[in-house]
Amino acid sequence: MVTTFYPPYHFGGDALFVYWLANELGRLGHRVTVAHCVDAYHSLRSGEPTATFINHPNVTLRRLRSGWGTLSPLVTYLTGRPGLKAPALKRLFREETFDVTHFHNVSLVGGPGVLGYGTGIKLYTLHEHWLVCPMHVLWKDNREPCVTPECLKCSLAFHRPPQLWRYTSLLADELPQVDLFLAPSRFTEQEHRKRGFTRPIRLLPHFLPLSAVSDDEQLPTLALADRPYFLFVGRLERIKGLPSLLEVFRRYPQADLLVAGNGTSGEEYRRQAADLPNVRFLGQVQPANLGTLYRNAIALLVPSAGYETFGLVSLEAFARRTPVIVHDLGALPESVNESGGGFAYRTQDELMSAMTRLQDDTGLRQDMGERGYQGYRQWWSEEPHIKGYFAAIEEARELAHRREEQCISPS
Repeated sequence: MVTTFYPPYHFGGDALFVYWLANELGRLGHRVTVAHCVDAYHSLRSGEPTATFINHPNVTLRRLRSGWGTLSPLVTYLTGRPGLKAPALKRLFREETFDVTHFHNVSLVGGPGVLGYGTGIKLYTLHEHWLVCPMHVLWKDNREPCVTPECLKCSLAFHRPPQLWRYTSLLADELPQVDLFLAPSRFTEQEHRKRGFTRPIRLLPHFLPLSAVSDDEQLPTLALADRPYFLFVGRLERIKGLPSLLEVFRRYPQADLLVAGNGTSGEEYRRQAADLPNVRFLGQVQPANLGTLYRNAIALLVPSAGYETFGLVSLEAFARRTPVIVHDLGALPESVNESGGGFAYRTQDELMSAMTRLQDDTGLRQDMGERGYQGYRQWWSEEPHIKGYFAAIEEARELAHRREEQCISPS
């Protein structure tokens, strides 16, 4: 597996997904090698991570570090090629032959140029919209969902240099190296198609392993008050939509909002909520305590203002039998609608109505929580995902075989 970030050198859900997938495959007896870029992590955060992640003995890590440090991911960002990481990646694929090479987020570990590396069947998971969006997330000018792309202007709005390789044939030349692309949601596939992506795509939703839902430790008394509460879990960034919840809780005094997470906008949001006694910021919460937060919440609120490709936090809530109320945008409504484990809203009034219904009707909350849990077990735990994963490998193998036949058939 080739990915930019991998725990503990990571920031979000895509890296956790790779960790879960690699270790589940290892547990099943497969040999898995993961190559990821430590320099990319340090380009965004100084110091070493403190969290501990234990990998199965069948999982081998290749932590890529360049003598040029953070210049390495910058070169990849600008050129779309492995650059300073090329020697280490070439050595890896020269020393080992793989049945499957699976690319994940490759934006800073190799760009499109890395897709030509590796052996066997090649897969690529569309964790984000990077193949059709320089900013990954279809978040235009750092303020709104992207409907009409203006990529150069948008890059400058994010204070990032333009990626000149996007104006060449590099991406189009390298995409055929991949046999099959995996989309975690129907929305993600549709957005890629809408923006001109023509390569084969198979729907394969993300998963949360049952082992990640362990017995939860008790939270400190400060975090679990007597008042009922709703829960927000995520990065404190504009794209995650927390300000809309702050506005709602000015008009919803009958419950608290607990905010779990950190981010670059954290201080700004704390100032905005300074006069709201029913909003509390918990900072980064340890996984065991986070599980307890989910279990005791009326519902998880997911107000993302941008186009999410899946929404792992919804699975974390479903796994604790907690309903979810999501913004009806991007891929977020898919798991809620398929499981019946919550509500999707478009306006603040619809959000408040859903909150009131779940707070006032314990039976409804329990029913939706159970529906979400059963949906999680049926569609989004490791067993159905791994079954779909190996089906995807067989589909990719068949596609590769057909292409080979077309190449050798007489004209």
